[in-house]
Amino acid sequence: MPLYPEIEPYDHGMLDVGDGNHVYWETCGNPDGKPAVVLHGGPGSGCTPWARRLFDPAAYRIVLLDQRGAGRSTPPASAYDTDMSVNTTPHLIADLELLRRHLGIERWLVWGLSFGSVLGLRYAQTHPEAVTEIVLTGIATGSDGEVALLTRGMGKIFPEAFERFVGELPVAERDGNLAAAYNRLLESPDAEVRERAARAWTDWETATIPAPPGSVERFEDPVFRAGFARTVTHYWGNGHFLDEDGVVLRDAPLLKDIPGTLVQGSLDFGNLLGTVWRLHHAWPGSELTVIDEAGHSPGAPGAVEALVRATDTYARGWNR
Repeated sequence: MPLYPEIEPYDHGMLDVGDGNHVYWETCGNPDGKPAVVLHGGPGSGCTPWARRLFDPAAYRIVLLDQRGAGRSTPPASAYDTDMSVNTTPHLIADLELLRRHLGIERWLVWGLSFGSVLGLRYAQTHPEAVTEIVLTGIATGSDGEVALLTRGMGKIFPEAFERFVGELPVAERDGNLAAAYNRLLESPDAEVRERAARAWTDWETATIPAPPGSVERFEDPVFRAGFARTVTHYWGNGHFLDEDGVVLRDAPLLKDIPGTLVQGSLDFGNLLGTVWRLHHAWPGSELTVIDEAGHSPGAPGAVEALVRATDTYARGWNR
């Protein structure tokens, strides 16, 4: 089951969400179709045209957005004077509600990748009345254990890359929260320090996490690299700005009335904590599809087919 053909937005805009932020959004497909919102990963990656193709354009009204500080949203996280204190998970959830109401949508399917799954899960747990179904891939829940695994824990699997990664930090910062330590460098008033830290962080991600389509190439853009690294470390270094560690997994039973599809690569390193299996078993009505020999990327063979199959299934029976 291939991707749907490439399409262009029929509408787009910049939504004033407060705090001096304007969020870019676009809508594609059928204006009278089943609403679906796409939540990109990173955090800080921005939305891409590729995600539009996971939905039947005749059946869906597809909404994509660049989360605060990412992509075409302003101000960009790459700018040193951008205030990151107003870029948190509660802010992003509030932005989704503002956008939903702005577009006149009552309920929508939530699709999320990686950090987008953290955001999508917490959004659905706090606003279940606004969500019809959930489709997630490259699944994460924003726990401290996941962050520790993807920073210090992966050092045992990639020791050479880890030595370079930790070597960029001051000696006194090498035994604590590595994401928080990198974030301090990325908030430095010294542009050279920020650039070295951004390069080191994205080199580490490239070495350890098979990236979604286009991500590695985008890391060569110094502006994208700076904004991405700053946003990821801002969230990872601050517990994803969730109420408490593990809250997303703890509150999985709140999703009991929302159908969900989980598509996970068997080689996604996040699986080492068993998070996706625990989420699936705690969420009545969810379905888990494991894609053999696939990693974190949603573009892997088998993953695309499973994701399109899920959106096709949820489109059936849609009545405006």
